[in-house]
Amino acid sequence: MSEKIEVGSVIKGKVTGVQPYGAFVSLNENTQGLVHISEVTHGFVKDINEHLKVGDEVEVKVLSVDEASGKIGLSIRATQEAPAEAEVKAKKPRKPRPAAPIHVESDAAQGFNTLKDKLQEWIDQSQREDLIKK
Repeated sequence: MSEKIEVGSVIKGKVTGVQPYGAFVSLNENTQGLVHISEVTHGFVKDINEHLKVGDEVEVKVLSVDEASGKIGLSIRATQEAPAEAEVKAKKPRKPRPAAPIHVESDAAQGFNTLKDKLQEWIDQSQREDLIKK
């Protein structure tokens, strides 16, 4: 890394590769970083290809720099103003889930039986000839 990339700085870069988990952005001739899919935009991103493609010029904020491995974490989302809460939820509507049916049985069958309560019943069942497979 010829020039020092510092955490918190905002830099212009060019998308050099797009993967399902994020996009690689070239910051200069020698340095590139990764924008994780969760850092592309505010809200849910199902398909990163709907937001970025190779050759796009983007403004990114440096989130992390690992000198030992040479990895740089970037965020496009951090350079954008957060939308109002209603707008974020409107982008990804939730499917309503049907309520689980409730089956009410006799009082004796409700709840959990302890092992102590069930043990004698299991012993009795194991000794019944009509239940033993031959």
